[in-house]
Amino acid sequence: MENQFFIDTGTLSPEALARKHQLETDPSSRKNHMEYLPEMEQIDSDICSRVIGQMDSYEYSRYTARDVKDALEHETCSIEDFKALLSPAAEPFLEEMAQRARLETSRHFGNTVYLFTPLYIANYCENYCVYCGFNCYNHIRRMKLTMEQIEQEMKVIADSGMEEILILTGESHQMSDIKYIGEACKLARNYFRMVGLEIYPVNTEDYRYLHQCGADYVTVFQETYDADTYESLHLLGHKRVWPYRFDAQERALMGGMRGAACSALLGLSDFRRDALASALHVYYLQRKYPHAELSLSCPRLRPIINNDRINPLDVHEKQLCQMICAYRIFLPFVGITVSSRESAAFRNGIVKIAATKVSAGVSTGIGDHESKYSGKESESLQGDEQFEINDNRSLDAMYQDIAGEGLQPVLNDYLYV
Repeated sequence: MENQFFIDTGTLSPEALARKHQLETDPSSRKNHMEYLPEMEQIDSDICSRVIGQMDSYEYSRYTARDVKDALEHETCSIEDFKALLSPAAEPFLEEMAQRARLETSRHFGNTVYLFTPLYIANYCENYCVYCGFNCYNHIRRMKLTMEQIEQEMKVIADSGMEEILILTGESHQMSDIKYIGEACKLARNYFRMVGLEIYPVNTEDYRYLHQCGADYVTVFQETYDADTYESLHLLGHKRVWPYRFDAQERALMGGMRGAACSALLGLSDFRRDALASALHVYYLQRKYPHAELSLSCPRLRPIINNDRINPLDVHEKQLCQMICAYRIFLPFVGITVSSRESAAFRNGIVKIAATKVSAGVSTGIGDHESKYSGKESESLQGDEQFEINDNRSLDAMYQDIAGEGLQPVLNDYLYV
């Protein structure tokens, strides 16, 4: 697996190349990925042990067609039913699963589909995650937007009609500190009704500060819930600490965030186990924090700069559809986001079945929304993107396509008084 991800580059200094090679080939040179750093908050929670206990005991090959049929006949989907729906035995029942998922989606969300767009404000990163275009050893154009540039990007996006934004950074505590992110949230509140964050995990009080600055919810990709695979893919930086990342959503809710989203990056490890763990992460959070608005994202790996060989291994569209339908049947009230990593055709189809939220007008680069939205060339250097997107439709095109499917595109459903 590692050979699929590692990036060959001659742009690093001899010392950096030597360190990179050492991290890749000598596990003893890496810090313990289960050991917290001194500044990292540890919370008292049993959610991690419950999720991983279920994942470790999941033997999906033992489920049969009878198990799948029983799961689809039950009015309420249990954890055991969900395991059957994720198993290979469920693949021949995809049509039946889609029908059940469509029914649950219609029952709890009507025919609405929510729209948002991401805004990357910096791509500096201190981590070496071998599959990510932002990783500290990848030779890309780095950029951090000033507050003036962030506001200009937000104006351009807001002028398109978008009312929800997701602010993202690379994981650099030095270049994108909490105050910088907080100031971006304050600006975003002037232009958007909903403000989400996808940043490095922080402590409860930092989440509380960011919420006070205007952030509504937090998205954190666990990447993979398999701690051993995680160790082999995250070789350097704060992100290497697996348990601290796992508890990020709970710390965010403890800090007052209205909502949180969980996800694995499908294709890094066994996707069935990661799908089970992602859903159970939400399931247990939902029971502990019943007031929280929880959701699932369903991203697959995409190629990155300097490595176009990256792909989501055995997670094909059929498997992705099965997983999303299983999510909806198991967690009927939970939002499900399908990003621009997927094709327009897939997203047009899945919103009619189970997905409730999609991105539009997407760029994963830094500082290029003005050129992307208006056709004007940006005066500043643009920072390179995190990964290649697969669906580059504008908000207007996405809105029209969704409406054309007989669905209702929704830009915002919150009123602040």
